[in-house]
Amino acid sequence: MREPFVGPGPWSINIPGFGYIKTPDADIAFIYQDTLVALDPFRGINIGQPSAHARWLDALAPAEGESVVQVGAGTGYYTALLGHLVGSAGTVHAYEIDQDLAARARLNLKDLTQIKVHPRTGIGDDLPKADAVYVNAGITQPSWAWLDALRPNGRLVFPLHAVGCVGGMLLIKRPAHGISWPARFLSAAAFISCTAPQDDDVGRRLNAAFASGGADAVRSFRTDDDIDQTCWFRGDGWWLSTGDADRASIEVEA
Repeated sequence: MREPFVGPGPWSINIPGFGYIKTPDADIAFIYQDTLVALDPFRGINIGQPSAHARWLDALAPAEGESVVQVGAGTGYYTALLGHLVGSAGTVHAYEIDQDLAARARLNLKDLTQIKVHPRTGIGDDLPKADAVYVNAGITQPSWAWLDALRPNGRLVFPLHAVGCVGGMLLIKRPAHGISWPARFLSAAAFISCTAPQDDDVGRRLNAAFASGGADAVRSFRTDDDIDQTCWFRGDGWWLSTGDADRASIEVEA
């Protein structure tokens, strides 16, 4: 149910091309449309579009018994879905830096014992090891904390874009070894920005790269210095390539 997570109505819902519109009453039919529902319209904090999250969660592929880290839990709606996907044998570590939202999430999720809500940033060196990391806040570069938290075969899904702009939801898979990791963009994405430091120069270059096209050709995430003609975008210590990840890197050790 969406009602506990959005709070009492009427609500502000986002209509593409029009922005936020206040519902005329508290009829729950309004919050079961395929649209964003505002938690704080003034700051642009929402419960995201269900069809988009369904696509991203399908790519993240959390399985029964796995451990998931979620960054930007909000009031916990998609955290609850993650909890159901990993089941009672799994674990979800949900990070939410906004104290009020974290308190609401903890209350909403109190009956799902496999979920632990952490009222702090989801960028830090002490993140637990995870099979999947799901990020719901935009950033101009993948956090090394998220990458380091991944186990072999782990998956990271996060929105790569400049502050206040549209970019792409990127899937990165961690191999057993190697510096060339499978990666691809799942769709366009625009989230409220992460509270971590944002690189303005990288943001401007990301905007230019997305505007120029070719994001759908990205096939790997790399951390070496051998930048070649397959480079679609270069960050600080990382780059996205249109070349496939090396087979030696993606083979998982038995």
